[in-house]
Amino acid sequence: MLPSLHDVLATARVVDLPLVTGFRGLTSREAVLIEGPAGWTEFSPFVEYDDEEASAWLRAALEFGWEESPALRRDRVPVNATVPAIDAADVPALLARFPGCRTAKVKVADPGQTLAEDVERVRAVRKTLGAEGRIRVDANGLWNLDEAEHAIHALAEFDLEYVEQPCASIDELAEIRRRTDYLDLPIAADESVRKESDPLLVSRSGAADLLVVKVQPLGGIRAVLAIQAETGLPLIVSSALDTSVGISMGAFLAAALPELDYDCGLATASLLAADVTHEPLLPVDGSIPVRRVVPDADLLDTYAASSERRDWWLARITRVHALLAE
Repeated sequence: MLPSLHDVLATARVVDLPLVTGFRGLTSREAVLIEGPAGWTEFSPFVEYDDEEASAWLRAALEFGWEESPALRRDRVPVNATVPAIDAADVPALLARFPGCRTAKVKVADPGQTLAEDVERVRAVRKTLGAEGRIRVDANGLWNLDEAEHAIHALAEFDLEYVEQPCASIDELAEIRRRTDYLDLPIAADESVRKESDPLLVSRSGAADLLVVKVQPLGGIRAVLAIQAETGLPLIVSSALDTSVGISMGAFLAAALPELDYDCGLATASLLAADVTHEPLLPVDGSIPVRRVVPDADLLDTYAASSERRDWWLARITRVHALLAE
């Protein structure tokens, strides 16, 4: 049952957290934290998303705040480091923020950067992690087919674990998977799962070997568990640059999966220069605990968004809640 708008807004706190380094063109991250009967939850769709897309994020937030989670199979989840599109020289210092992480996801194909810069960034990650480290790259669908094929060849020397969303469309993913099949390099889908009206289409089309899933954009823990059951493909649980409250939602999902074969992209609290708790979900020995996070009042006050931004977010929740109530 959908909680009333009054109950949702009653405890809502809007925060604006600074980032350690630029990410997706952002220098800070806004989020709404809400306390429900089951604990604190988060609503943080990126500001450019329309209300229809944001509705899945609110559905996930309300599930986590108002319902008990499914049965958990583990109490810690292994996590990967995330390397934004930074200069290669800055890679060692960035990776030091992810103690014990054996895997790094490296952002590539950033607008305004070159493939040569991507190669040097990945090279620096390989040098820092050593031969035993695992490297995955994420293009966020920004390559066309020919660019993707060329880039995958250029990056293959670094023994990649997989390539995430090299192209935007499902048809392109299927084609690049065919073109690079001889490299035995898995293709993972992210945007093609969470931005499609039918998240199962990528699996039925044979366009990916793995699925990267984020619990908020896909509508909640139970929705993602249903995707896993239907597709049978391995899942990599990731975050959307959440606060530690949102990270905890992803950790509960990862802990509920029947199998967890890949390190999760749930260490992104390390990219925040500040968080909403004095005990953030940061990696220790390459993993994070599975636990609820309670924000600290002083941090909610310190990083409270401006009154203008607060009103913008609360109006957004009001509109999106109405969509869910239809």
